[in-house]
Amino acid sequence: MKVSKEFKIGLVVVVAVAAFVWGVSFLKGTEMFEGKYYLYALYPKIENLIPANPVQINGFKIGQINKISLLQKGGKNLVLVKFLITEEIPIPQHSRARAVSADLLGTKAVEIIFSNSKEMVKNGDTLVAETEQGLKESFNAQLAPLQAKAEKLIGSIDSVFTVVTTMLNPKARNNIDLTFESVRKAINNIEKTTYKMDDLLATEKPKITGILNNLNSVTANLSKNEEKINAAITNFSNLSDSLSKAKLNSAINNADKTLKELNDLLAKINSGQGTLGKMAKNDSLYNNLNKSAEDLDKLLKDLRMNPKRYVHFSVFGKKDKNKPVN
Repeated sequence: MKVSKEFKIGLVVVVAVAAFVWGVSFLKGTEMFEGKYYLYALYPKIENLIPANPVQINGFKIGQINKISLLQKGGKNLVLVKFLITEEIPIPQHSRARAVSADLLGTKAVEIIFSNSKEMVKNGDTLVAETEQGLKESFNAQLAPLQAKAEKLIGSIDSVFTVVTTMLNPKARNNIDLTFESVRKAINNIEKTTYKMDDLLATEKPKITGILNNLNSVTANLSKNEEKINAAITNFSNLSDSLSKAKLNSAINNADKTLKELNDLLAKINSGQGTLGKMAKNDSLYNNLNKSAEDLDKLLKDLRMNPKRYVHFSVFGKKDKNKPVN
């Protein structure tokens, strides 16, 4: 059977149209000859997410994005993404559809992350939308600390330049020169002192050696008399224990009691109580004693001047007692 040229041309045109339709459908995310169902997700925004981008689980493609449209909800503009699922894989409800970067060029894909729900999604269900941090956001997040450090570094450099500018003025340079000159003099003085110390050590070396020998002798004596020193310390400790055990508190209390009694006695004397108090406070007793002393002194003087008035004696016989005394 001979096929005509017109039939061949028509067959080629039909195949070409079918291939064109299939290609357009594929680019739109539509599979024409496979079993399929649709899922949805609402994103606040999408970046480089376009129809025909893959939908995958753990990197395995299970479908693709079919359609993207803008939707207003609650006064906000949201992006409704329609997924075409071509694989018979059970997906739990409330699973997350996370928009992720598929490569370094910014190509996007949707990664399905399963939830713990026991119920599976059905055709037309909506998944929880998530957006992975984009390359720009990630770069900005990493750049922010570097920017802060760079700003601090620039501030530090500016401070350093300010200090350097201040130090380069003539007055500051003069002060720096004076400072270095003072440091140089201090170093020279330290060097001279070191030389003097060396000379002193060289001159006084015999004395220092003698002192060290004496110290060694003292140390040796202490080592030899260690037992005696320990005995003395023990005796001192025993003496301290004996003193602590003695009735010092009783003696101190008695002394304190005696002082209190003495204070009471002095207080009574000062107030004129008792014999001693009256003697100390009463002037009449003093005056009487003083007058008695004066009378006694007059009596002694009169006895010395006129002894015959008080003493009668006779050489030749007994004196007449009836004779009046002149």
